[in-house]
Amino acid sequence: MYTDREILETIDMVSHQHLDVRTITMGISLFDCITDDRRRLCDKIYDKIMRKAENIVRIGNDISNEIGVPIVNKRISVTPISLITAASGGHMEVIRTLDRAADEIGIDFLGGYSALVHKAMTPYEREFINSIPEALSTTKKICSSVNVATSKAGINMDAVRMMGRIVKECARLTKDQDSLACAKFVVFANAVEDNPFMTGAFLGPGEDDAVINVGVSGPGVVKRALENVKGDLTEVAECIKQTAFKITRVGQLVAAEASRRLGVSSGIVDLSLAPTPVVGDSVAHILEEIGLECVGACGTTATLALLNDAVKKGGIMASGHVGGLSGAFIPVSEDAGMINGAEKGALTLEKLEAMTAVCSVGLDMIAIPGDTHEDVISALIADEIAIGVVNTKTTAVRVIPVYGKSEGEYAEFGGLLGRAPIMHISKYSPSAFIARGGRIPAPLHSNKN
Repeated sequence: MYTDREILETIDMVSHQHLDVRTITMGISLFDCITDDRRRLCDKIYDKIMRKAENIVRIGNDISNEIGVPIVNKRISVTPISLITAASGGHMEVIRTLDRAADEIGIDFLGGYSALVHKAMTPYEREFINSIPEALSTTKKICSSVNVATSKAGINMDAVRMMGRIVKECARLTKDQDSLACAKFVVFANAVEDNPFMTGAFLGPGEDDAVINVGVSGPGVVKRALENVKGDLTEVAECIKQTAFKITRVGQLVAAEASRRLGVSSGIVDLSLAPTPVVGDSVAHILEEIGLECVGACGTTATLALLNDAVKKGGIMASGHVGGLSGAFIPVSEDAGMINGAEKGALTLEKLEAMTAVCSVGLDMIAIPGDTHEDVISALIADEIAIGVVNTKTTAVRVIPVYGKSEGEYAEFGGLLGRAPIMHISKYSPSAFIARGGRIPAPLHSNKN
């Protein structure tokens, strides 16, 4: 039960501090749709998605209206499509089927046009990955991801090499939209099976037939709470922990109610602090409230580590099933404070990479010059993936080489994706390294059996 005080606190967090449930995401398994008949496959996928998720938008809105907390996005994730289409091919027919279902249901995004190639690739998976630019440039709501490494398998550098070319092709095909397709594509190390956040959401093979995963948010709530903390960093951590508990309680309520009404399993609550371009809803501003003049200053990595740890500790106490990514996101274009830090030159690509060692995910929504060579992009991805593999954590790259634009200009994406200053990236060539291919072996500590 919720006390009167908790209810009043929640009303204040919603009204003045930008508290929201960022997404309810229904994961749907497509394994029972597999067939070697392409047309039959598409029909089965469409029918199952419509049957399971046809009411997700209405029910999400109903819950939001009843409890008074905004639910910003309603989404779907599916089994990685490369696994579903391997018998029949026809991945482009499937992508059109998925886009049609997403449009008819009225969801914001559908994730799972994905491949898991962390150790090696089959010929079909290569073909599938090569289809990603066309898939993302010809659809509006489909998101794609590729897992190229795990701490157990090492890094598939043949796949990493492909990623630079795929990103560049996504940029070219949507050059009239500031290369928007790149914002719907992410490259992972140690991808998780229950992530509710796009663009990296897919439903892993170990999941139920259908499940509700919820992503909460609330950077503004944490920022406001810290404004009253004048003590040392132990008190700061305790305040963040208590605030994360309150935020997660709201997410847990929504998860339980949505799964009950939709008649599917209740999965996880993802604790991630997900910012938006709205002023007052910024992870960067939390770090500055802790004591930095500007995000990117020396001390940024340490303050982010404190924040991430405290969020996890507080959230775990509020929900029996915490999962997804759970921590603090640092997407440049989606965070007003990050944009400001990049504009001032305080926040650089190198500093962002260091920050990813202690936060959720990785180099996210970063715009770079459109003429950046594909091998440089592959090497940037390799650097970030190595951080994930060595530290046994999820890391990812969502980078946008904005076609036709240069350092100092801006990319405009709109909505939650925001706008991004195009950042400097080293153009010294890593091509000889990338051309070697093969696999970077797993670290020694992966041998735990």
